[in-house]
Amino acid sequence: MRILRASDYKRMPWKNGGGETVEITVSPERASLETFDWRISMATVATDGPFSSFAGIDRTLSILSGNGMNLTIKGMPPVSLNQQSDPLRFPADVETTATLTDGPITDLNVMTRRGVFRHQVEKRTAPIAAPEALQTRLILNGGTAMRCDWRGGSVDLAHLDCLIIDPHAPALTVAGDGTIYLVHLDNESQSPSC
Repeated sequence: MRILRASDYKRMPWKNGGGETVEITVSPERASLETFDWRISMATVATDGPFSSFAGIDRTLSILSGNGMNLTIKGMPPVSLNQQSDPLRFPADVETTATLTDGPITDLNVMTRRGVFRHQVEKRTAPIAAPEALQTRLILNGGTAMRCDWRGGSVDLAHLDCLIIDPHAPALTVAGDGTIYLVHLDNESQSPSC
C-alpha cells in the first residue's frame, strides 16, 4: 500500500497549454506526457475549448466538482457529464471539445497506453469492502474524511488523497461517507492469453 497526499501532487500545464493539470501518479515514475504507460491526474477546466490529444491513449473522465460540461467527441454522440454521471471512457487521440455548463469544473482523468495497459474506473459510495487486488488499483477519496483498513494496517484519507494498492495486496474496507473512485490498472503484456 502507498499513500499519496493531495498536497504532494505535481502541478503542470496541459499538453496544449490551455490550462493546468495536477498529476496524481504516473508510470513509469517520472515519465513524460509522451512516454507514460498509465497516468492519473486531475484538471481544472475554466473555459470552453479543445482537449489535448494523446496518440495511442485511452482515457476515462469523471467530474469531481462543478456543474459539469458537454463533450463533443469525434465519432460519438454529444455527451453531458456532471458529478452524478458515470465515468466516461473514450479515445484520447480523437478530436474532443468541451463546453462548460455553468462555471469551471475539476475532472479526474485516467489514461492508459493502448496495447500496454488497460484500465477501468468505478465510481462508488463509501462504505465499501474491496476484495484482494489481482492488479494495481488506486482509491481516490472524492468525499470527506475516509478510513481504509486491511489486515495489518489502516490509513486515513483526506479529500482527494489516494491509496495505491499493489498486486496481491490483502482485502480492505473503506469507511466514511461520500464518493470514492476505484481505478483498476491491468498490464496487457502480462495478461494470460485466451
